[in-house]
Amino acid sequence: MTMRKIGRRTSILMTGAALTSPLAPSVRAQQTGLPDKPLKILVGFPAGGGTDVMARLIAEPLKQRTGRNVIIDNKAGASGTIAVGDLKNAPADGTTIAYVPSATIVQKLTMPGVPFDPMTDIAPITLAGTVQTAFCVSPTIGVGNLKEYIEWLKKNPTRASFGTTALGSFTHFFGVMAGKAVGIPLEPVPYRGAAPLVADLQGGHIAAGCGGITDFLEHHRAGKVKVIFTSGVKPTTSAPEIPTISQLGYPQLSILGWYVFFAPPRTPAPLIDAWGKELKAVLEIPEIQKKLVELGLDVETSTPAQFTERMSADLARWKTIIDSIGYKPQG
Repeated sequence: MTMRKIGRRTSILMTGAALTSPLAPSVRAQQTGLPDKPLKILVGFPAGGGTDVMARLIAEPLKQRTGRNVIIDNKAGASGTIAVGDLKNAPADGTTIAYVPSATIVQKLTMPGVPFDPMTDIAPITLAGTVQTAFCVSPTIGVGNLKEYIEWLKKNPTRASFGTTALGSFTHFFGVMAGKAVGIPLEPVPYRGAAPLVADLQGGHIAAGCGGITDFLEHHRAGKVKVIFTSGVKPTTSAPEIPTISQLGYPQLSILGWYVFFAPPRTPAPLIDAWGKELKAVLEIPEIQKKLVELGLDVETSTPAQFTERMSADLARWKTIIDSIGYKPQG
């Protein structure tokens, strides 16, 4: 008799567990509007960099929500444009999207040979958030702030260079503009993403580096690099102790970047809407927001139309800045 009671209770508990287990989202999956296939998120930078870390952080709860396998596909190279070029040619069936920083998009203004037009060849789903550009130095040079870095450069003129995670983007131009503003020209050195740049900064192989704060904040806290200023008007939420270039007296250098999810061109509106709904739900999870903020992303979402308007305005402003520093499109 006791065994039968235990058996019934166990059966009830198992039924409840099935409804709340990690497999439960598959029950809801049919209502997502997404294809009942594995889903892929393209990332244009190597594993371990800020873009990759954020994409993987978002992918796990997305997997739980949709019941689909969500794969991060790193298509590193050419400052992220290879991944966007692949997205342009991907099937418009809702199975493939990309997580893209503004540092990649701006290259359409600086390298006309990139294989896509951001206004026509890819379809925005939603903004993920805004991000500041960070300028950091190697811990091996003993510099703690901009004033000390300027003094160090005067004593070490042969090392007036900085690594950039995306040549031809604002992780490149912000460093050039900073050097111009302080009166010491800085030479950009291209890197294939943040991970190899951080390794060289930590080892003292290069004195400084420039990229999205999402690429450097974790390493800054670990003492592998030292972020000495960012590109914002006010400090980023994740690191209020790091001064901005505006606070240091150079407000003309202030600029804000972003991360956005894109789909292939001609993706049907219902699929764009379905992706937007799921991504926004993940971005609204308090734990996910907290982790993204810690990485340097100030979470913010949008409709496709809102983001298109923002991107158009930003491209116009960025062109003005690029022209002002005399940079000529390459290739």
